[in-house]
Amino acid sequence: MKALLFKYKSVLRFVALFLGSYLVLSLLYGLYLKIAEGSEYPPDIITHLVARQSSSVINSLGYVASVVPGSSEPTMQLYVENKFLARIIEGCNAVSIIILFTAFVIAFAERFKKTFLFILAGAVLIYAVNILRIVILAVALYEYPQHKELLHGVVFPGLIYGMVFVLWMMWIRMLKLKTLSDEKQG
Repeated sequence: MKALLFKYKSVLRFVALFLGSYLVLSLLYGLYLKIAEGSEYPPDIITHLVARQSSSVINSLGYVASVVPGSSEPTMQLYVENKFLARIIEGCNAVSIIILFTAFVIAFAERFKKTFLFILAGAVLIYAVNILRIVILAVALYEYPQHKELLHGVVFPGLIYGMVFVLWMMWIRMLKLKTLSDEKQG
């Protein structure tokens, strides 16, 4: 048993760090959502901010967009040219995706500063791309409403998750290049 643990030490370390950090971050986010219930910024401040920023970007593209809190559920309702297009819910704020991204990077953590900076840069990029994703989705839904299922269900989730995958591969490549460099020096 001890030999097996030693043999798979790096795999077990990855799994423990990934699951542990994912669990802790998810629990903290769940606590945040619980505290945010009934706040003046429905459904929570992050989702509210994402909705407002998305609306502002849509307006900058020449459309008239607005968001208003949902009357019967914790959402922000997005209107373009006075046409209801979508509900922006807590799941649209990219926090869950940022948590998943962060847990993976922590599982392959290296030096604190390098890991922290990569997580910070990745989280900002994911947040910004998520707003652009909502903007493009809203404009596409306005212009091509017949493609709603394809756009919302396949194309745009694929873009955000694809970007996270690329960031993960960049992180692994950075670690691999450092390992190769260390081996050449050693």
